[in-house]
Amino acid sequence: MPHYLYLVRHGEQQDAEHGLPDGPLSARGKRQAHLIAERLGGIPFTSMYHSPLKRAAETAAIMAERMPALTPEPSSLLFDCIPSGPTPDMPKAFDSFFGAVTPAEIEAGRAQMDDAVNEFLTPARADRHDLLITHNFVIGWFVRQVFDAPDWRWLGLNQANCGLTIIRVRSAKPPVLVVHNDLGHLPVELRTGLPELQPV
Repeated sequence: MPHYLYLVRHGEQQDAEHGLPDGPLSARGKRQAHLIAERLGGIPFTSMYHSPLKRAAETAAIMAERMPALTPEPSSLLFDCIPSGPTPDMPKAFDSFFGAVTPAEIEAGRAQMDDAVNEFLTPARADRHDLLITHNFVIGWFVRQVFDAPDWRWLGLNQANCGLTIIRVRSAKPPVLVVHNDLGHLPVELRTGLPELQPV
């Protein structure tokens, strides 16, 4: 039976540029959340899970207004995390990213994402459409998992705020990346959270 995961990065966080670890959505972030909810309003979702962090929980609450049949459920498996550390095959350009990351943070992130993959990236016994509101690195790890890419490859797989990634999980074949970071529902001025400017 088809099992679809709809992965959405949370909306833009207020004052994110000041390095705050968490906080409420900005005005733009709230608009982004409303627009992704409109985009997904016709999907027969089975469940909605979100990271317990405020920016993800608030995004989920806004989306749930459009999807009253769903009850947003927090999941610690969707927390923001560092899912792996440096490896010998990782390009040296990424070394600086890990300068302030501790081995304990990496170990915890890896364990979390192992559990998240086992929980969410599995075949279903009936048609399932699961909505996950989470973070950039978590989505990057799921995409890396789909391609069975090297551990470091989540680095550089970036999702915009309220960008949409869809994965189809199959029972007898590897999972399929249906779409990654789809921004068709967002006008150019709301395409935030990416390190590179996007073409119009």
